[in-house]
Amino acid sequence: MLEEVERWLNARSWSAGDRPVQHLLSAKHATGQSVSVVLPALDEEATVGDIVSVIRRELVERAPLVDEIVVVDSGSSDRTSEVAAAAGARVVHRDAILPRIPAVPGKGEVLWRSLLVTGGDIVCFVDADLREFSADFVSGIVGPLLTDPDVHLVKAMYDRPLGTAPGQGGRVTELMARPLLNMHWPQLAGFVQPLGGEYAARRSLLERLPFPVGYGVELGMLVDALHLVGLDALAQVDVGVRVHRHQDGRALGRMAAAIYRTAQLRLARGHLVRPALTQFERGVDGFEPHTYAVDTEERPPMAEIAEYATRRVA
Repeated sequence: MLEEVERWLNARSWSAGDRPVQHLLSAKHATGQSVSVVLPALDEEATVGDIVSVIRRELVERAPLVDEIVVVDSGSSDRTSEVAAAAGARVVHRDAILPRIPAVPGKGEVLWRSLLVTGGDIVCFVDADLREFSADFVSGIVGPLLTDPDVHLVKAMYDRPLGTAPGQGGRVTELMARPLLNMHWPQLAGFVQPLGGEYAARRSLLERLPFPVGYGVELGMLVDALHLVGLDALAQVDVGVRVHRHQDGRALGRMAAAIYRTAQLRLARGHLVRPALTQFERGVDGFEPHTYAVDTEERPPMAEIAEYATRRVA
């Protein structure tokens, strides 16, 4: 590990308990910063309501740290929207945001569009499939942004159990993202959960970043933020344990391909790579190939979108 990264680990890695909520409220009042929490959601009726309820109870009603909770529904076929709204979130449908640009499937697409329907100076993203959710996932990662003006992006770090096995989650992280970062962006080797879906950032940074539309959004954002603001402006906070739904091996393969493609674009823009992945499933006549397109599209920095500029002036 680079000496620079060792120093960074000591200076920019914290625990959620390092900044009590009352301390954060004082900092929020003193700086006048507002906080938006965004949950991208697709068919998450089983979990999204509990997450919204915890945030609302702990960080809106008991301690007014969060100014708005927005669930962006990307086309759920279940009752995600109804459950989220009943729990106290403002629900916005992906396709209703910036309708002149047709939406494409993908988590990054939802996060990008969320910048147009939120107003916080700090935007906190939280995945909607978490179970046993704690408010520390929000207060922990917005804390450094409220208290340290030199910090621009904060990732959550946590244990990720796989079933009953502790620390075995995050398979794509260990098999794809961590090797890529260590080899090509070694300054980012200190991040415990580089692909984690819980992170917060200043709007002033997010609006300058391109957003890969799919699973590559977390890696792309981390790499691009490093180049824009430098390592010392990035941080991570330990929030305990993350429990969520795990995907099967084929889905993880597609995720890994999208992450690799995102990295490849940043390593050699303009170099042609076939953006497809073929996987195999056993059928009645033996193994059958199934080929999937790999997410290659990226949305431009939101600051370049006319509707966003118009909204800010208004």
